[in-house]
Amino acid sequence: MTTGLIPGGQPPEPQPTGELMPQQRLEPAGEPALHADNRPRSSVITARAAASFEPVGRSVATARSFVRDTLQGWGFADIVDDAVVLTSELVTNAVVHAGTHADVLCLRTEDGVRIEVSDRYPEREVPLQSSAVSMGSPDREGGRGLQLCAALATRWGVDYTPTHKNVWFQLNLPERPVGTRTAGPALPADLLPLADGRVRVAVLQIDRKGGISAWNEDAEELFGYPASDVVGKPLTDLAAWPHTPGTGTGIAEALQLSRWEGTYGIRRADGRVAQVYASHLRVRDTGGEPSTVCLLVRDHERAVLQSPPRVPAGDQTPSSDAQSTDPFEVFIGSPAPDDLDGLLQRTVERARDMLDGDSAFLLLATDDETELEVRASTGLPSARQRFARVPVEAGPGRYGSARMPAVHDDLAAVPGAVPLLAGTGMRSVVTVPLKVEGRLTGSLGVAAEAPGRYTNEEALRLQFAADRIALAVESARLGELERLRRGSLSFLVEASDLLAGTLDRDQTLALMAQMTVPTLATWCAVYTIADQASEPYLSYVLHEDEELIDGIKSLLSKVPPPDPVPTPGARVWTAPGEIAHQAALRSSMRSLGLAGGPTHRIASGIGPTLTTASAVGGETVVLPLVARNRVIGMLTLGKPTDEHFRQEILELAEDLSRRAALALDNARLYSERTAISQSLQRSLLPPGLPQIDGVEVEVIYRAAGEGNEVGGDFYDVFPIGNGAYGFAIGDVCGTGPNAAAVTGLARHALRLLAREGLSGPAVLQRLNSAILDEGDRSRFLTLLYGELRTRADGSAELKVVCAGHPLPLRLRQDGTVTAAAEPQPLLGVIEDLELYEETVTLDPGDVLLCVTDGVTERREGSRMLGDDGLADVLTTCTGLTAGAVAARIMRAVERFASDAPSDDMAILAMRVPGIHQEA
Repeated sequence: MTTGLIPGGQPPEPQPTGELMPQQRLEPAGEPALHADNRPRSSVITARAAASFEPVGRSVATARSFVRDTLQGWGFADIVDDAVVLTSELVTNAVVHAGTHADVLCLRTEDGVRIEVSDRYPEREVPLQSSAVSMGSPDREGGRGLQLCAALATRWGVDYTPTHKNVWFQLNLPERPVGTRTAGPALPADLLPLADGRVRVAVLQIDRKGGISAWNEDAEELFGYPASDVVGKPLTDLAAWPHTPGTGTGIAEALQLSRWEGTYGIRRADGRVAQVYASHLRVRDTGGEPSTVCLLVRDHERAVLQSPPRVPAGDQTPSSDAQSTDPFEVFIGSPAPDDLDGLLQRTVERARDMLDGDSAFLLLATDDETELEVRASTGLPSARQRFARVPVEAGPGRYGSARMPAVHDDLAAVPGAVPLLAGTGMRSVVTVPLKVEGRLTGSLGVAAEAPGRYTNEEALRLQFAADRIALAVESARLGELERLRRGSLSFLVEASDLLAGTLDRDQTLALMAQMTVPTLATWCAVYTIADQASEPYLSYVLHEDEELIDGIKSLLSKVPPPDPVPTPGARVWTAPGEIAHQAALRSSMRSLGLAGGPTHRIASGIGPTLTTASAVGGETVVLPLVARNRVIGMLTLGKPTDEHFRQEILELAEDLSRRAALALDNARLYSERTAISQSLQRSLLPPGLPQIDGVEVEVIYRAAGEGNEVGGDFYDVFPIGNGAYGFAIGDVCGTGPNAAAVTGLARHALRLLAREGLSGPAVLQRLNSAILDEGDRSRFLTLLYGELRTRADGSAELKVVCAGHPLPLRLRQDGTVTAAAEPQPLLGVIEDLELYEETVTLDPGDVLLCVTDGVTERREGSRMLGDDGLADVLTTCTGLTAGAVAARIMRAVERFASDAPSDDMAILAMRVPGIHQEA
């Protein structure tokens, strides 16, 4: 498509391209005074806009958008719909039926607009209108363009050239009566709408990309943000708009509509959500740049902006011409059929205007056609009624007029005939069904505050309009359902990934709540059940407004929990809403100083604020959390006052509850097994290090693997008797539970055998036999075992046996490091071991360092710390205490490589204090 905007001036006269065929002009025959082009072509043109469209199907929609944007920019909203429909038909004839390019030219005059559509197929026949020629059925596929021109345009005609055919039409602006557009009666002061002493109207301007470009002083006062903080930021960062997964509803879409009016929230600077009533108008500047002007007031001051009720039509009888140009005859072209919310809202507004009603509503049938769901309304509290459901045929609250047109002269005489209008003040109503191929798809209604406003004639007009839009509504509804299903699938996939990523119970509870709020519900509470004999316990509460969490938690803690019924699906739980209502009523009566109160006694300490009562006063549902055929909890979802859940949302929540229940039960099992494992592992560690007079002892132990406290490495220091102490440090082949089992065998066997008075070699030989007796479960073991005795001169004597273990290192006071033992065969490999013990003397200030191979075999790429690297680190530890020596060795090992250790590590440091140091 190519477009061009031309400044105001005179329209160019079409020039013939050849002399053999002069320009021809074809006027519609019959009643020439009505359709002839009597206006001179030299009328003053104040603006132009031109565009060219390729011969492809999508060009028709592009041409409609071009004309709509152009006329709205010129301020010609009154004739936009007629112009769009006529352009759509003429461009369709050119690009679809004739298969040529289409050129569209819009000319603005003081009285209206002239639009010309040219194609390059001049041989195409043009039907002429006359009394003797039948135009055929208006419902046929083609040939309607000139019929509509004859029906809707003020003037129209067809110009021929040798290469082009130009169809033009002119639409004049309707004459607007001078004076009052609408007015209401004088009312006593106590009946006027309630507003603050200083009414503030926030004025925002939103640019093409959704960013805030203007922010007035009243907006600063209402929401607490200075203009410098919000200008340039998207309005979506501040708007608290109800969101449904997979659908396109939201503030961003509302800002794209030509006009919008309704309620949503703005997040204030203090974090609270302020409910506002808004009126949006889409405008375009002189350069063609679109933007949206938003007027916002506090929700309770909506009367300042809300559209006033329409003036009754009275006895005025529309002329036949007015009936032929009824807006619903051309409604199917606007808005786009895939925008369901926009289509439905436009429908109810047109229905209200067409019948001069005070309100209108549209309900769509559920998949099983047993209920109708409120999807759009005007003049009614839409926030309260949206997604509410009413039965179609049977039961209380019957909506019996759903399948046939119906007129109710006075709803006061037939209570419950239209449940949606209960308590709204509407008296008369006309309702008609929306049907596609004989199947009920919805219901459209218009209501008025006065009784007796509607007759069968209005019902027929409304039914005609409903028949024209039913197919478009059903097509858009199916499109929305498909997007919702795709969004639900994406939501469940993401939820499954998040839930599978943790085995922590508390984190699983938090994820469950955060995934439901605010995507599925306004607030959420999770109850858990420890076992079959336990009562449900309130474990987690979340609300989209964090300041309300404590109040809801306090309220729910005083309400008996819902019954843990394993039946799948959501069930309504009325207790929170009832208790909240009673508490709010009691609080209100106390604030008014009224004695007494409701007859029901409210439990002491509930006392939620009115805000909390409003937050939980809507529909509340409970879904069981069932895992492994056991109810392990309940997921509770809630809406604020008088709001309802959509069936699609409840089905999505049910799918989520099944996944969340399994994740929560997995977290429970993991926690239980981890607790058992840790308890068993702790039993393999020494209860504590003994205090040895004259010797400092320090141990540092690190088990490899997440959640392991004990692995294949072990240590022990224990008293033997007669002032002697046994010490051991060993390494079982492998890591994990199997190695830990041998660890337990070795540590306990060493204590028992050493206390029997056996020498070091004898102790290790018997331990070797015990390991071999394990058969296939046996594992070889490296072990450094010794016995320590202190001497009167302050030194210590050690007798050690090093069975295949890294050699112990002795650090002297002069900084020299030497091996303190000789290597001998490891345990668990051969039966007849010949071991011997060696005697080592630690002088005052000397340190004996014993480590497992996890320390010396620490690697970084091809480098390994090794025995030499360990000795180098130890030489820097002269004068340090045993604890400082062990800590420095561990830091050096950790810094040697960036990766986490893959092997267990144990460090045992023993030091004889110097002569001038305390033992």
